[in-house]
Amino acid sequence: MNTRTDAAVFGGRRVHFIGIGGCGTSGLARMMRSRGAFITGSDQEASDVTHALAADGIEVAVGPPAASIPSGTDLVVFSAAVQESNPQLAAARSAGIECMSYAQALGAAQSGRTAVSIAGTHGKSTTTGLLSHLLIEAGLDPSVIVGAHCPQFGGGTRTGSERIPAGTLAGEPGIFVAEACEFNRSFHAHRPTLALINNVEEDHLDCYASLDEIVKSFRAFAGLLPAAERGGKLLIAHEGAHRRTVASGLACSVHTFGWSPSADYRVEFIPATNEGALHQGDACLVSWRGHLIGEHNALNAAAAAILASWLGASWRDIQRGLESFAGIDRRMQRIGECESPSGARFTVFDDYGHHPTECERTLAALRSAHEPRRLICVFQPHQHSRTRFLLEQFAQSFGRADLVIVPPIYFVRDSELERTRVCSEDLVQRLLARGTEAMAIEDFGAITDRITADARDGDLVVVMGAGPVWKIAHELMRRHGITARAAATCPPRAAASPTE
Repeated sequence: MNTRTDAAVFGGRRVHFIGIGGCGTSGLARMMRSRGAFITGSDQEASDVTHALAADGIEVAVGPPAASIPSGTDLVVFSAAVQESNPQLAAARSAGIECMSYAQALGAAQSGRTAVSIAGTHGKSTTTGLLSHLLIEAGLDPSVIVGAHCPQFGGGTRTGSERIPAGTLAGEPGIFVAEACEFNRSFHAHRPTLALINNVEEDHLDCYASLDEIVKSFRAFAGLLPAAERGGKLLIAHEGAHRRTVASGLACSVHTFGWSPSADYRVEFIPATNEGALHQGDACLVSWRGHLIGEHNALNAAAAAILASWLGASWRDIQRGLESFAGIDRRMQRIGECESPSGARFTVFDDYGHHPTECERTLAALRSAHEPRRLICVFQPHQHSRTRFLLEQFAQSFGRADLVIVPPIYFVRDSELERTRVCSEDLVQRLLARGTEAMAIEDFGAITDRITADARDGDLVVVMGAGPVWKIAHELMRRHGITARAAATCPPRAAASPTE
């Protein structure tokens, strides 16, 4: 392990963040400041995040990027959404100032820590948030960066102890838990001690040519772990993570988890009662009845529990944490109940799902747990390239919905040419061909009107996607809400989040 601490990397430096309004970048900015750096930032749009940063004394410039950076800056960190043509980034490079991507800066911040990187096509934010909650409950005081708002520890970031204060690893370098996103191979900049690979599927095909390339990228990520004798450990799903290719021959120790009896850690889950259990051999390590629904969340919970135990948490503390974790924003988040003008009452959920597997699992879990009269899904595809590459998979994934409403595809990162190759109507036609009622509606306001006009008692509406589609759920609550939960303080910013 690199023993140079992040205080040594960033302490006393003047760091300017371009795109500071993202959940990940804002969290890393706060963490660097707590370790002795002087922070400034810029972002194209004002948000709750930029306002909170300013309230905490961090100078944030909002608006179109200027062709200059604050005087004295000796390091620039830029988010994944920032292009090389950005005037501030170009000015910094021209001036010879050191520049790091968000992922590179995060990797540097892991130096000298007991670093835990959470990877996988799906479940990164939930597992990161849950593991962090378990560690906090166990008194292990972790530092955390997660690409979503976690109400139970006050946001998407947390700065913990320099040394692990308790448990079996007491006195070791402090724990730092962070998501590790495969987009653009950014997780290759991480420097983990422990890592999780939850699953591996086709995604981000705008920067990977094939599934084989994705698997190779996860293999390279796993190869970053130190050797077993230096504490390196990989936890990888027994099913669905291409473990034989990803994990064979690694110098770190490798452990598997999943449903199979041949996994090192075997998971059990009873959907009807939402009860889970984790076994190692003939021993039941922990059982729980939590708030998170769905088989996929049982696997997320099991992975978090295993990692927490490796980091020194007791199984009693782990059980308490599994049962008290209330979830994170935009992951099957119940926003509240609405009453339409005609008197029909329906429930509104919000979810970040933007990959076919995520959509299918979320709809299955909601259908099973809540048994709605109708399950209505408002799904905003995220990126034209993803929609085009995975169009048939998307068409298959909405079979449990009674109605799918599709607003325009959220345009981010893709070229203008890519934008012409697919539209929301293409997905609607595929859904109709499979017997799923579907319609394309251009305007968010019109979607809200349609839902409230057609609502029936007992309907469940889930608003799904990684773009601004979350606004529909909150507009429904604003107009017709009976009970409401506060909106996320860090709404998702596509391509700026560490999970995207």
